[in-house]
Amino acid sequence: MSEVNYYVPGISCHHCVMTITNELAELDGVKSVHVDLEGKQVSVSYEPPADETAIVELLKEINYPPQL
Repeated sequence: MSEVNYYVPGISCHHCVMTITNELAELDGVKSVHVDLEGKQVSVSYEPPADETAIVELLKEINYPPQL
């Protein structure tokens, strides 16, 4: 299993946290999602078929693009 961490400057409230958590959890292969509201960090544990490209693309699609 792999883990990635992203800085997502658009996280501003608990609604953002829930949206990111729920959307990423639906991605096939994602095992866990943790969103740190204060630090604006998203941590994702995943295994194939999920990959970093799919995670980043989904974050962009839901209007929470990570700062890479």
